[in-house]
Amino acid sequence: MAKTNQIQQVADKVQLLLKHYHESQKNLQKLFKENASLQQQLADKNDQVAKLQQSVEALRLTSSNLNEDVKKDLEKRINTYLREIDNCIALLNG
Repeated sequence: MAKTNQIQQVADKVQLLLKHYHESQKNLQKLFKENASLQQQLADKNDQVAKLQQSVEALRLTSSNLNEDVKKDLEKRINTYLREIDNCIALLNG
């Protein structure tokens, strides 16, 4: 009888472990979907930021008479921002 009881206890524990495993798998899938959604939202926001930055810089360039050195400096800064955003997106996409 003791062996049967032990076998039943092991079987119960295995069933409990399987239940926890399946719950964890469901939770993991939910987190993967949420992560993908958040990454997409971040990419969209980064695109918006980049477009707005470009618009602001374009307005600055067109609204004032800047010398070539200032224009080149602005272009370098914009390109630096865009590279940083691209790097952030690449890191998120892993």
